[in-house]
Amino acid sequence: MSGRMHLARPDLTSSINMKKFSNLFTAIACGLLLFAAWPVSPLTPLIFFAWVPLLWLEEKVKSRKKFLGLTYIAMFVWNVSTTWWIWNASAPGAVAAFVANSFLMCLPWLGYKVAKKWLGQNIGYLSLLAFWICFEWIHLTDWGLSWPWLTLGNVFATHPEWVQWYEFTGTSGGTLWVMSSNLLIFILIKEYRSNGRSRAYFKWLGSWLLLLLIPAVLINQLIKWKSGPVSTTNIVVVQPNIDPYEKVSTGSFEEQLNKLIVTTEKQINAETGLVIWPETALYLPNGINEGEMKQNFLLNPFWAFLQRHPQVSLFTGIESFRVFEKPTASSQEYNGFHFESYNGAVLIDSSGAKTFYHKSMLVPGVETLPWFLKFLGKWFDKFGGTTAGYTRQAERTVLNEKHGYRIAPAICYESIYGDFMRRYVKNGANLICVITNDGWWKKTPGHKQHMNYARLRAIETRTWVARSANTGISCFIDPAGRIYQPQPYDTQAAIRMPVTQGTTQTFYVKNGDLLSKIITAIALILLCWVIYLKLLHRFFRKKFPALQDPESPSS
Repeated sequence: MSGRMHLARPDLTSSINMKKFSNLFTAIACGLLLFAAWPVSPLTPLIFFAWVPLLWLEEKVKSRKKFLGLTYIAMFVWNVSTTWWIWNASAPGAVAAFVANSFLMCLPWLGYKVAKKWLGQNIGYLSLLAFWICFEWIHLTDWGLSWPWLTLGNVFATHPEWVQWYEFTGTSGGTLWVMSSNLLIFILIKEYRSNGRSRAYFKWLGSWLLLLLIPAVLINQLIKWKSGPVSTTNIVVVQPNIDPYEKVSTGSFEEQLNKLIVTTEKQINAETGLVIWPETALYLPNGINEGEMKQNFLLNPFWAFLQRHPQVSLFTGIESFRVFEKPTASSQEYNGFHFESYNGAVLIDSSGAKTFYHKSMLVPGVETLPWFLKFLGKWFDKFGGTTAGYTRQAERTVLNEKHGYRIAPAICYESIYGDFMRRYVKNGANLICVITNDGWWKKTPGHKQHMNYARLRAIETRTWVARSANTGISCFIDPAGRIYQPQPYDTQAAIRMPVTQGTTQTFYVKNGDLLSKIITAIALILLCWVIYLKLLHRFFRKKFPALQDPESPSS
């Protein structure tokens, strides 16, 4: 008898280990499905059931800690496989993004696990929708570690024809669509496993099919963007293809400036009203003093270019600074001088009139560090980040150009923030100008994802986008999200196109992300409800035996 018992133990151990490996593989599968669906993959429909493995794990794994660990693995696989290219720009920034963002993505799932326990299965499903959208909404604000690259609504960036209704909801509508689909498929699978092809099974199947078809087909048929009259003024977008790693080398500024000018003048004609150069096109190793641009002899070819084309306004990126007599809240000190440095842009013409914009949404760990991570400053400086960071601009100031273009400036990272950009359009902007230097990522999927996200900004605001990328992809994007004249990566080029100035404001522009605000309110109500029940259970269960833990044996 004892011998038989002894022989059975290895089988039991093996079964336990297989279960652990099965759970691990399921978590990894979830992360890989999310990656496989992400732009610029052609497998976008996978997103409609990519979360199902994690939903299955939540039901299967009773331990909260184990489920949290498996969720972290899934999120880490998704983050690394989709945004691995961040490493090319900043190794510490990449590590921080992978580790921190994966953890933050676990919080809505932990909330779902707890809410489902205390509030029941159906309300638990609702809580997952609410907690995840609440998380994305917070992540789209400038809270210090904002990194909304993987906002679920961004997954449809390569299929703008599916999401023309973003002019009402923004990307949060896409997130709700994705999460609802995954929940319905999960419920559908559970019903089939329990009762086969029952009436309830077909009810859930019909609900899922309607969920897919109504937004993608019916609503988009009802929403048709109509182009206005063709503009008589054209815009020239320049892609100089300057290696960002060589850009900072000594003595290269004159050569790079000449390259920009020569490339631009190949496309300028009498009808050209606006020229756009990419992020930090005007760059000197010590920066450019905004108050002394006319006096800087290195900029003489720049001023000569503007004098040759007096009808043209130039919108360009600039690495700049300002000097102050007294210290400001964000100034730095060097040899007795107080200054602020900026990753900025300037709108300028031959008259010398200029309006500056200073990048507002700074990249965590690269351009800035939040106050609660300042102790890591020396480490980030060592690996290419910055402790002091750039000074940012708080206001959404529209740049008014003499031909009637009212520019919404977006420097690189800023263009992935829907609510941030729509505030410019609400303030009167009729053209979105994205200037970026995606060359830091080298030839990876990063630059393609970044360009496609701009298509969503065009749909949300129904505003033309002119995009100038140092190494590509430069292009024009119409208010329906269609791309014109895209220039390949690692190509020197200039493109020209007449661009209609926007005249209307969408529901999303006027009202902002109402969907996220409503669902966040629901998330807070559910959270308070759970906390209330937990407090009742902790402090009053002895007086009221009915207040049992929902998963206790006696409940």
